[in-house]
Amino acid sequence: MRTMRAVRLHEDGLRIEQLPVPEPDAGEALVRVHAAALTRDELTWPVDRLPATPSYELSGVVAGVAGDVRGVAEADEVFALTPFDRDGVAAEYAVVPAAVLARRPRTLSHAECAALTLAGLSAWQGLFDHGALREDERVRVLGERGGVGHLAVQLAGGRLAAPGEPCDLVFDTIGGDPLAAAVGSARRVVSVAEEADGIAYFVVEPNRSQLLELARLAEADQLRPAIDSVFPLVEAGAAFGRVAERGKSGKVILQITAD
Repeated sequence: MRTMRAVRLHEDGLRIEQLPVPEPDAGEALVRVHAAALTRDELTWPVDRLPATPSYELSGVVAGVAGDVRGVAEADEVFALTPFDRDGVAAEYAVVPAAVLARRPRTLSHAECAALTLAGLSAWQGLFDHGALREDERVRVLGERGGVGHLAVQLAGGRLAAPGEPCDLVFDTIGGDPLAAAVGSARRVVSVAEEADGIAYFVVEPNRSQLLELARLAEADQLRPAIDSVFPLVEAGAAFGRVAERGKSGKVILQITAD
């Protein structure tokens, strides 16, 4: 039986464990994970199904697929945001719904591709799906130096409004007082960080077609994610400690397999 190392969250904290390599069921692919990105507070998400593997942001190489899977094949280099209602991907191998896997941009490293998944989709969905930003409109991004915010700035292009200038959309990525102050300052206020009266709050969703568009922009040198720090799998505890700190610039990454 093949085994792998995986990060597992238990009631008393994180452990590195040796587990069987999973087998893909119908509609799934087995991915050899090269890099997994981490998000603040994600260790609080799976508390009803412990023990659980954290991280839902991966880049890697397909190691096998179920017999009914089409459009994804062994040896494909892919990246994805995976569903939050199942085990995560902070492991040497992960089983993932094949429908969420997209060809990764080859101009980026595996670590950068993992960093682009949740943050890039959050930025895209906040600006264009929930914010309905048009070419002739102006947007102000709250938290523009953060993991989501710096990508939203790149996606918005020249449509950014400076503080105090009129804008059509405020896209909030940090919550708190800046979000409260922004309510009523634009025709539309969207937040991925916090629910509040007068705003449209959303939770990011996996989306293969949007990942393909983000990959296209990355390969055209129009989009690049920032990385704060990279940790090996065995230092997952330290990596999550860094995620919780303030003053980061970009995403925290677990490097699981070398590029």
